[in-house]
Amino acid sequence: MHTANIQVGPRNAKTGRSAFDTHHAPEPALIADCVHCGFCLSTCPTYLLWGEEMDSPRGRIYLMKMATEGEIEINDSFTKHMDQCLGCMACVTACPSGVQYDKLIEATRPQVDRHYARSLFDRLFRTLLFSLLPHPNRLRLLVPFLWLYQKSGLQRWLHTPALSARLPLRLLGMESILPPVRLLSIFTRPATFTRSRIQRRRRVGLLSGCIQRVFFDPVNEATIRVLTAEGCDVVVPPTQGCCGALSIHTGRESEGLSYARQLIDTFEQWGVDTIVVNVAGCGSTLKEYGYLLRDDPAYAERAKVFSAAVRDISELLAELKPNAPRHPLNLRVAYHDACHLAHAQGVRLQPRAVLRTIPGLEVLDIPEADVCCGSAGTYNLLQPEPARQLGERKARNVLTTQPDVIATANPGCLLQIRTSLQNLDANIPAVHPVELLDASIRGIMPPALRIPRKTQA
Repeated sequence: MHTANIQVGPRNAKTGRSAFDTHHAPEPALIADCVHCGFCLSTCPTYLLWGEEMDSPRGRIYLMKMATEGEIEINDSFTKHMDQCLGCMACVTACPSGVQYDKLIEATRPQVDRHYARSLFDRLFRTLLFSLLPHPNRLRLLVPFLWLYQKSGLQRWLHTPALSARLPLRLLGMESILPPVRLLSIFTRPATFTRSRIQRRRRVGLLSGCIQRVFFDPVNEATIRVLTAEGCDVVVPPTQGCCGALSIHTGRESEGLSYARQLIDTFEQWGVDTIVVNVAGCGSTLKEYGYLLRDDPAYAERAKVFSAAVRDISELLAELKPNAPRHPLNLRVAYHDACHLAHAQGVRLQPRAVLRTIPGLEVLDIPEADVCCGSAGTYNLLQPEPARQLGERKARNVLTTQPDVIATANPGCLLQIRTSLQNLDANIPAVHPVELLDASIRGIMPPALRIPRKTQA
């Protein structure tokens, strides 16, 4: 196996001491499960981009093994290969040996966070992201400035060749996926309790998300309307905070688990049967709370109960079976499998089944469906160039289906695919599947299809 770019740490080479500390280090037994067969290679986004062995799942597992055995340290090369992993978990789906790469990468990243000294710019940028993204009230404070930026023409000026060539790639990447901003989102808050419109079948709690509740609040509104139409009382705890998904996925373990504990405390107070999530990345983390908090005596059992109650919106609707009448939507819909829904949660059939309850709707599968679009939580912000390449690859595959609209169950994917299509001069609306179902139940055309979107300059 090619290891030319990996430096061997002399201290560890002499002592044989692991480069990892003992707190939740990657488990040697899980590392040993990988037999390096290569079935993962065809679905790994970074291996498809570069063909580099150490940027494949089995290559990264080999690096973990070397670090565990003290052959290498957590140095620049090791960190680069771990950072370049999207955490899409397509390899988990592809692996015939059941290798739990998800647990291995999420155990390795906190080790990097604790033991690797990042550059000043990298530290400042990450601090900026995590000072904003998990905090909806802080994001709302930015809304007027972002709205003014989009309406004033500054956005077009930023994308002139003379200026864009001088700006950091991360800043340009962050700007490029900025959603259309609505001033109304500063004030929009869902009702704490919305009663079912028919005889109650469930009492559910809705995770409102962080970015979701500020920039994608129409998705939450559509989710509540659909749930109440299908017989659910809906509770949206007003004090709920971040679920910790972004922090956990990037190795900020203690921060992410603190958010998790607070969310468990919040939802326990409301006596709900089911916790409904309409963001794939959040849902995958909520379902892992039992594992993530396994050694916390105050939360271990509570976290298991919490995780067992979590359902993606498509899972719950598939369980309930349709009750509300559907009106036809004569549309060709390209359905994109969000990685943390399809791979991390194993939810593939339910979204398609729910969409097919809409008369006239044709659900189209996108070529290379298992390959990530490049969003991957904060990946398109931290690794903008590979994310751009993957986004373009996904957009070209989408275009082969000739859809009227794209549907996917994650806001990051919506932004990434929309931006990538615009970069190819294609202006196809992207919506959450629940927005299509809501429109069908209400007998209207989805708003995204009624209001043309401007192509990005």
